Amino acid sequence: MHGWGANAEDVASLFPFFQLPNCQFIFPNAPFPHAASPVGRQWYDLQPENMYEGLIESRQILQDWLPSLESSTRVPLSRTILSGFSQGGAMTLDLGLKLPLAGLVSMSGYLHPGALEQENSTSLPPTLIMHGKQDEVVPLTAAIQAKAALESLGVAVDYHEFDMGHEIRPQMLKLFQNFVVYTTQEK
Repeated sequence: MHGWGANAEDVASLFPFFQLPNCQFIFPNAPFPHAASPVGRQWYDLQPENMYEGLIESRQILQDWLPSLESSTRVPLSRTILSGFSQGGAMTLDLGLKLPLAGLVSMSGYLHPGALEQENSTSLPPTLIMHGKQDEVVPLTAAIQAKAALESLGVAVDYHEFDMGHEIRPQMLKLFQNFVVYTTQEK
């Protein structure tokens, strides 16, 4: 899932770099337009006066949509990995604790306030968290806090920091690739 103000095409442009020929990728657009970008979308508003407006609606849309994918992809949720960058990473961590997914990947993401209070999954998926040490948009402390909170629930967290800002770099895509291969192997 893309970040705030981006769109599905933004993250879909990374597809050739994933090098996962036996995987299907689906890149959804957030439901709400972004006020500052004619092509940008948002999962919810981050402007101080409307902070988190739309989160409940986006959460429900995705909670309904994700389980329905199996009918078109023939891939069960138990073999599905949810991933996102920035605001999409926050949505990944939020939804991933509620659905029986194979794994979660959060790049430059964060936990929503109260996200873990709503956790109700019996089997929490392994999670890959990657974040830039110089991230000027989502501070590194957000990733550290997410890691600690997930580990306190018993989630297997694979955590990596990089010397970079708010971005996606090739070494992250390699970790993503390895995580997908390992997580979706037949057990």
